[in-house]
Amino acid sequence: MKTTADFDSLVPPQTFDRRSFIVTTLGAGFALATQPVMAQTAIKTDETGLIAGEIKVPVKDGEMVAYRAVPGGLEKPPVILVVSEIFGVHEYIRDVCRRLAKLGYCAIAPELFARQGDPRQITEIPQILEKITYKTPDAQVLSDLDACVAWAKAKGADTSRLGITGFCWGGRITWLYCTHNPAVKTGVAWYGRLVGMVSPITPKHPTELVGELKAPVLGLYGGLDTGIPLETVEAMEKALQQGGPIAKASQIHIYDNAPHAFHADYRPSYRKEEAEDGWLKMLAWFRKNGV
Repeated sequence: MKTTADFDSLVPPQTFDRRSFIVTTLGAGFALATQPVMAQTAIKTDETGLIAGEIKVPVKDGEMVAYRAVPGGLEKPPVILVVSEIFGVHEYIRDVCRRLAKLGYCAIAPELFARQGDPRQITEIPQILEKITYKTPDAQVLSDLDACVAWAKAKGADTSRLGITGFCWGGRITWLYCTHNPAVKTGVAWYGRLVGMVSPITPKHPTELVGELKAPVLGLYGGLDTGIPLETVEAMEKALQQGGPIAKASQIHIYDNAPHAFHADYRPSYRKEEAEDGWLKMLAWFRKNGV
């Protein structure tokens, strides 16, 4: 039987042509576009008792860099995919992985923008959107997440207990992945956009995919989020209530006085009470749905 000792191997035995990948390693610290960091609220989770660090995940066209944290000595931990904001896998996302690992999960955060560029090194949000986010296809992202699941299974994790969570851009991807992979048990989407422009890069959005949900989703949203109009969240709630059994099993919780990114403890948008309550709701949701 495999144990977490298998997670010590950072590079899979296969080798790939990595020329198509711009990002092949993860740096330290927070994304430049999020500076200055709110040091007084940023949570720092240590690695004590964990196996944590960079890995390389085999994908169809090369190797994708990712961060994973898993409890040391625990056999077959359940798996949580952690999907970043537009800023990529910077310190906040890595810390979220460590927080989950401390609770017994194998948490994996892939650098899903690796082919398009490194958002952590760009100082302006509009440039991140233009140069990277808007050029990253949904189909590529979903395939890369599948590859992370395959990596975790090969390393001895229990992918029969598979969950996903994501923040902002990653919140939208969480909704999409729960329509994509029939193996996923559940998802928790933190303030993920629900509607948007249709293009070959983003052919469908969550409100259009309610009927295709394969696992229930908990959506956590801020009532003061100026980027995600409350009417779109309410429209999603209505669509879920009118959907099939899985849609009806999904839930949306709105924090009336919270802005966008209220869980981002390193930013001025952070709201401690709502963030902590959302975290507890997420953990309860995972347990309720077998993760």
